[in-house]
Amino acid sequence: MADKKVKFKTLFWTFKDTSIKYPEYSELPKKKITSPLDVYDLFSPIMKDESREVFLVAWLSSANRVQGFEIISSGTLNSAVVDPRAVFRSAIVANCANIIIAHNHPSGNLDPSNEDIAITKKLVEVGKVIEINIFDHLIFADDKYMSFVERNLI
Repeated sequence: MADKKVKFKTLFWTFKDTSIKYPEYSELPKKKITSPLDVYDLFSPIMKDESREVFLVAWLSSANRVQGFEIISSGTLNSAVVDPRAVFRSAIVANCANIIIAHNHPSGNLDPSNEDIAITKKLVEVGKVIEINIFDHLIFADDKYMSFVERNLI
């Protein structure tokens, strides 16, 4: 039983760490996401100043209202390790119906890499199994974004 308590606390520490690093997001407006531009507007302040790749997951209700988010990985100049378990762990705990995944390209290149496409496909498949839909995957670069949904990659 003690093991479960430790694991449960660890999840909340992760959530708390996010709100400490980004206090302006500690009380997210329960903003309804209707387009990739909504996602860009909400999370570009986090992504624009990062010099390393950062991978983020945002949790959505069944009405596509933002419930919260978590930085899953912070990597190198041109890569970030993405563990599907980490992506979905917090979404399951937060009881979300949908998630949005996003990462930045510090290089300024908006084109998804082969690795970006492969991990997105893998996450979509995992999401189908556990019944959590991936609403979109966005890549942020400079002051622009690219949506996997808009490019028909999801």
